[in-house]
Amino acid sequence: MSDPKTRKNIMLLGFVSLLNDISSEIIQPILPIFITSLGGGSLALGLIGGVSDGLPSILQVFAGYWSDSLGKRKPLVIAGYALSAFGKLFLPISATWQQVFVLKILERTGKGVRTAPRDALISESTDKSLRGRGFGLHRAMDSLGAVVGSIMAYLLWQRGLAFSSIFIVAAVLAIAALIPFKLVQEQKRSPNCQVRPKFSDLSPDLRKFLVVASLFSLGNFSYMFFILRAQTFFSGAEAVAAPLLLYVLFNFVYAGLSLPMGIWSDRIGRKNVLALGYAIFVLTALGFAFVSSLTGLIILFALYGLVYAIIDASQSAFVSDLSHANLRSTSLGLYYAATGMAAILASLVAGGLWSIFGPQATFLFGASAAALASLALLGMKKTEVMA
Repeated sequence: MSDPKTRKNIMLLGFVSLLNDISSEIIQPILPIFITSLGGGSLALGLIGGVSDGLPSILQVFAGYWSDSLGKRKPLVIAGYALSAFGKLFLPISATWQQVFVLKILERTGKGVRTAPRDALISESTDKSLRGRGFGLHRAMDSLGAVVGSIMAYLLWQRGLAFSSIFIVAAVLAIAALIPFKLVQEQKRSPNCQVRPKFSDLSPDLRKFLVVASLFSLGNFSYMFFILRAQTFFSGAEAVAAPLLLYVLFNFVYAGLSLPMGIWSDRIGRKNVLALGYAIFVLTALGFAFVSSLTGLIILFALYGLVYAIIDASQSAFVSDLSHANLRSTSLGLYYAATGMAAILASLVAGGLWSIFGPQATFLFGASAAALASLALLGMKKTEVMA
């Protein structure tokens, strides 16, 4: 990141993500509790968690394709953040979990529009040798917003604010996140009308990795099940307060380690770092299956944060490494779509297993899928790093 303008881009995009994540994470830890208060059970959580996170990912293929074909990133990124803010504005008036389902899809559709072009913009704002650092810095600011947001959620709830009032605070912050875009600059690119979002156009190594990443996503179901698992250990007011504080711990670890993990992946290779992250998730999921104490929950939520610090930035950087330069946004879009579709199935299966067999079955399923993904990643031959 030697160019001051590109360094400025990373910081500005990080600040946008920080504000937006404060907004989102005010909502996230109380959302499963809000859904259950509206009559939604584990199947409703699985449906909302899976579809709201996974289905919009399909849009990332088209958003990536549009970005590459138009030669522009910034307009789509702004549109995505604006759409998410619009969805949050109406969440306070939800009266049924089905309405939450619809609005959550709308809010997450914004993520589907913005993510691939934004990550392409980040990739093009860094030197190839420092790409992990660039993504790690962005994810660190993003997850710092998650720490602040989850702490705010806890403090607002402690002050006695209703769910609707807390959601209004989140919506205002989402709108404020649009302001820094005025200063973001992107490199001029010629439109590329020959781009097509085809799996066959990707490099062979990238195609292999998309299969591996999708397998991992199949086991990495919605965070809401981790919150719900923690809630089973408490009653009364503690059933809300304790999961909120554990979620703060998750985000604190995630924020604090994202940048170091990104730098580490630059030094020892993405594949090795990701294989470790997948393996730690296996242990974490097994721990959630058999945890029996508050101390255990504290350790497991910290490990859950470590997993995300390892895999989130490194997976995006790895996809960028394996992408052809003229297909980078399209490749990122295909990656997010593939893992997003797996996430739909993951949370639906997780909800069904929880409902029929209980929480242990859900987490054992997650551990099994992640273990297979780790073995498959280790079995990949040495990859070719693209420009």
